[in-house]
Amino acid sequence: MSYYNFHVFVCQNARAEGHPRGCCQSRGSEAVFQHLKSRIRELGLNKEIRINKSGCLDRCEEGPVLVIYPEETWYSVDSVEKAEELLQSHLLNKQKITNYSLSNQREF
Repeated sequence: MSYYNFHVFVCQNARAEGHPRGCCQSRGSEAVFQHLKSRIRELGLNKEIRINKSGCLDRCEEGPVLVIYPEETWYSVDSVEKAEELLQSHLLNKQKITNYSLSNQREF
């Protein structure tokens, strides 16, 4: 069994304005992180679900991105509303959300 039921890493990478790849932070990743972190605390689930900031996850064009372990599920979550849906569906009810999930396979 894992230390946490779910461990969520929310990209917080910042790049200079106008960078061709963009960055998760300029697309709202801080609001997504804060929402998930506060809701998990509110629900008293901080011992089962861990929300962490991460550095660059190298999926900048798809951002803001987050990845959930242990199953390595990737999402593009660009609003607090989507973050809440992710919390309710994936983290609380273990139902993956396909309409904004991302492939976990790298294309070479």
